[in-house]
Amino acid sequence: MRHLPILRNVAVGLALFASSLVARTASAEATLVVEADSGRVLHAEHATYPWYPASTTKLMTMYLTLKAVKDKRLDMDSLLTVSANAVAQAPSKMGFKAGTQLTVDNALKMMMVKSANDMAVVLAEGVSGSIEKFADDMNAASKRLGMTQSSWVNPNGLPADEQITSARDMAILARAILRELPEYEMYWHIPSIRFGRRIMRNTNGLIGRYPEADGMKTGFICASGFNVVATATRGGRKLIVVVLGSRSGMVRSEKAAQLFERGFGSGGLSWLMPSLGTVENLQAVAAAPPNLRDEMCGRHRKRPASEEEDSETVQTLSDNVDPSSAFAGTLQSLRGRATTGPLLGPLQASVPVPVWVGVRPTSPQPTEVAEGRAKKKRGTAIARTPEAKDAPKTTAAPAAQPKGSAKPATANASASGFSLTPSIRSPKVGTFAPASAADKPIMVPERGTKSDPKAAAKTEQKAAPAKPKPRAATAAKPDPAYTRQ
Repeated sequence: MRHLPILRNVAVGLALFASSLVARTASAEATLVVEADSGRVLHAEHATYPWYPASTTKLMTMYLTLKAVKDKRLDMDSLLTVSANAVAQAPSKMGFKAGTQLTVDNALKMMMVKSANDMAVVLAEGVSGSIEKFADDMNAASKRLGMTQSSWVNPNGLPADEQITSARDMAILARAILRELPEYEMYWHIPSIRFGRRIMRNTNGLIGRYPEADGMKTGFICASGFNVVATATRGGRKLIVVVLGSRSGMVRSEKAAQLFERGFGSGGLSWLMPSLGTVENLQAVAAAPPNLRDEMCGRHRKRPASEEEDSETVQTLSDNVDPSSAFAGTLQSLRGRATTGPLLGPLQASVPVPVWVGVRPTSPQPTEVAEGRAKKKRGTAIARTPEAKDAPKTTAAPAAQPKGSAKPATANASASGFSLTPSIRSPKVGTFAPASAADKPIMVPERGTKSDPKAAAKTEQKAAPAKPKPRAATAAKPDPAYTRQ
């Protein structure tokens, strides 16, 4: 009987130790590597543990939208209207006003690159009529595909207790997208988009930094940590990598790159590795999804984590840069925050894909987007007319001259005055210019002739201003004070 308290304490200790192991497992990353063609699992760690999907939800939204287009229930040029529900969504979003119309094509690009939550709602309402009906369609698609651990209540992945998936289910969805919708692959690997003069880079830090990366979507909320579903192709072999619960965007990208390297390097020795079967055969874990809110967004952090902290950047181009040029893409890559690691290189330059509101882009694009309106500059770049170059020189006051003739017309003139190549500018008021330069040309003596110093001195005296400063070089007589010394 004396030993009963001791045994009871040991049992309590073992229970606490087991619960700590479960908690540690719940807070660890969930990772998975799958061959896209065969579905064969190359690596799995907590792959069937339930997880909050965050914005990787948008892969399902894209899947259902593209299926509607492929089935002729919707067209890429169909106009969708931004509703009050879409306007009410939390960031990240484009921030259009209610009533704004845009095509399915542009809404898809904005959702997949900018990870715009309002565009996900616009697409959901366009496909199914309402968020609730679209959520039913999402759940029906999950059941049909065998995504047994997934449930959906919204099209964008904003926090909701009922919005749950797993690494296994997201890999199944990625395989379905690649298998059923290969003609639409450009939508999940666009490096950046341009709306007006604003450039938005893809939130996927692998695109443009890991050479073989070619898709798909990232996600983040405080409860989930940093998630990504990614694809890469090497030697004709495509792999799918899922990472859920990383502590930052850079760690997420580097972890995914490491898993790709492991997967591509396992081809020759796969027969030595224990078989993990196919992704559909992975056994689900019945548990509640881990909540990483305190770890991701707790008070111990200097600032709350966010999807934009190291992978997504919104930039505004100056008026003298053509947004559609390769130079704009290079400028974008130079301004982008470096997300580099042992396997990730510098961001490769790319030309942003233009997007717009309405059916077709008309005149210059509007600038009020991307969570706030762009500040208007006082000066506006105006193309100079060819007549300005041939205008005759006049001696009238500068105020009387037309605005367009203040500077000679040049091909690289800009509103800011910055030029990549030198240009000739006329002297401004208050700058030094010799009077002789405006009245008489400089006479250069011919070879073999001698110039007359006295005649040159007389010419210089005549051309000098009314009250010139004394010059030592033009003095005709020596200074008496100097001779006394």
